[in-house]
Amino acid sequence: EIPLRLVGSEMCIRDRLDTMEKEPITIQGLEKIKSELDTRKHTTRSKIVMAISEARSHGDLKENAEYHAAKEEQGLNEKRIQELETSIAMAEVIDIRKIPNDNKVIFSSTIIVKDLDGDKKNTYKIVGRDEADVKNGLIYYKSPLGRGFIGKNKEDFVVIETPSGEKNFEIVDVEYI
Repeated sequence: EIPLRLVGSEMCIRDRLDTMEKEPITIQGLEKIKSELDTRKHTTRSKIVMAISEARSHGDLKENAEYHAAKEEQGLNEKRIQELETSIAMAEVIDIRKIPNDNKVIFSSTIIVKDLDGDKKNTYKIVGRDEADVKNGLIYYKSPLGRGFIGKNKEDFVVIETPSGEKNFEIVDVEYI
């Protein structure tokens, strides 16, 4: 059981961090998260505070849609800040460039695969949860594609069950960049 200590109405995150697993992340992914956190803390936060102040100056807060919208935006921003801080605290940075390339697909490797069903080549990087973006070729290592490729080698043929059906791939190249 995870020990929890209540502070006000929120769980103390530090008490939970010791019992949670680290989440692998690439160097680039960690930098992206840190950048978003910095923007949210130093730019977005102050814009929201100004919007709340402006809305307050309009009078009665009960029927002030601008005020309520700004307060809701503030809550969402603070929640995202907390999520980003937790992600950073739980991050285990993997520098793929320090690992000798043995043509095996591992976390943070970049792979070129040939879709045997459509005869199309795609490039993917195997990444952590917070940096995954399929449209940009960044696939989460625990996704169906990520799980299907991890542990395979260059020139392997891979069959992966995806939500849209079975997909067949050949791993053309594995890079540790």
